[in-house]
Amino acid sequence: MGLLVAVLVALPTVVAALPADDADVPAAELRAVVLTSEDVGFSGYAVSAGGLALPVSERLTDVADLFSDRTLMRVWWRGPEEHRVDVVSGAGETGVHRDPGGTWTWDFEAGTATRGTPASLALPTPPDLLPAALGRRLLSEAADEELSRAGARRVAGRDALGLRLVPADVASSVGRVDVWVDPASGLPLQVEVFAEGAGLPALDTRFLDLDLAVPPADVVAFTPPPEATLLTAPDTEELIAQAEERAPDVRLPRELAGLPRRTFQGVPDAVGVYGRGVTLLAAAPVPGRLAGGLREALTASPDAVTDELGTRVAAGPLGLMLVDPGEGPAYVLTGTVTLDALADAARRLPGAAS
Repeated sequence: MGLLVAVLVALPTVVAALPADDADVPAAELRAVVLTSEDVGFSGYAVSAGGLALPVSERLTDVADLFSDRTLMRVWWRGPEEHRVDVVSGAGETGVHRDPGGTWTWDFEAGTATRGTPASLALPTPPDLLPAALGRRLLSEAADEELSRAGARRVAGRDALGLRLVPADVASSVGRVDVWVDPASGLPLQVEVFAEGAGLPALDTRFLDLDLAVPPADVVAFTPPPEATLLTAPDTEELIAQAEERAPDVRLPRELAGLPRRTFQGVPDAVGVYGRGVTLLAAAPVPGRLAGGLREALTASPDAVTDELGTRVAAGPLGLMLVDPGEGPAYVLTGTVTLDALADAARRLPGAAS
């Protein structure tokens, strides 16, 4: 298993050195093809590599590892509601099987099968970082004037056309997103996310090997073995409702850092979401007992900025801030915005320092 992982991780460097044929496809047209690729069936290996050192609590270590480590995935994709993604490591495999009713997460080493139900709002998991899924999501709200072509390269043994997204919002901390697309299927083969001014991507996810054919249904389906321990994942909707009941009662503004507030299914009223596309900012009041732990995590970072507004820190293009006015509720701000944008947003929160 260890040798297989080493070989697969080394492949992109070798394959990328091969010449690729470009094609005269306009950026807007290429984006349109990407957005229609959700039902394209495929199977193969993908790897995601992140460099975001997120200052989070112990309860979110899985999310932090996802964006700071290298994750090797084996995927079988029949459609958005029927697929399987196995995370492969030197210690074994953990598989996520998606069906119309929810997900099964099978941890072979632990012998546990966990059933989860679909939720409109949930923490990121390895399937969310597949280049096909991530590429579609990042391009879904891009304006035509933010897009340009970026040549071609070889990815997973295929010629991939480059599509570059440069956010127009002044508050954005994302310098650019490069999506490398299979022109025949529209499937994103590689996604690179760069922070403003950075030479290396903060997140790079790509296919290493890809077969553009619908995989058999029996490979994706999952039935827990008789000896498995059956578990039930926490109800995300119920947890959100409970958190909203405990949140301080404040009225968040209609705009922060020059970004308009918007609504998403599953996002509680106590949380404000602002912006669009790859430039998003979330704001939420938090009880004092939670603010203390976050303050400790943020101030532990050597790059943390602390002033009368609170404490803020950047991990690549992701910014995180605890706004602590002393009187009234504390707030958490996070998103793909600059530290200056976080400070500007903090000044406009109810009860915050001016």
